Amino acid sequence: MAARLQQLQFLTKHGSAYYKQLIEQNKQYVKEPATIETCNELSKQLLYTRLASIPGRAESFKKELDYVKNMWKNRQDLTVEGAGIAALFGIECFAWFCTGEIIGRGFTFTGYFP
Repeated sequence: MAARLQQLQFLTKHGSAYYKQLIEQNKQYVKEPATIETCNELSKQLLYTRLASIPGRAESFKKELDYVKNMWKNRQDLTVEGAGIAALFGIECFAWFCTGEIIGRGFTFTGYFP
């Protein structure tokens, strides 16, 4: 509790200086004028840019899927090294899934908060 209080005190004393430094370092990313209308416009631009990227992502996914299908058809040519890499990739994907589940549960291993 005392450490949290010290952090809060530090933030209240030096927070504005940190904010000014942060804005100064990243001023090339600030869109002027900084108004609600500008924020709304930027959020719409982000949404529609992401929507426009869906066909390219779908095409990439199809290429990856075709590669996996081709590897499955030619699995007799698969080396031990290739199988090991595929197994490690599968384990890594499972580990990231478990990490996401733990984070989603509020950093608990046993279950979700009520």
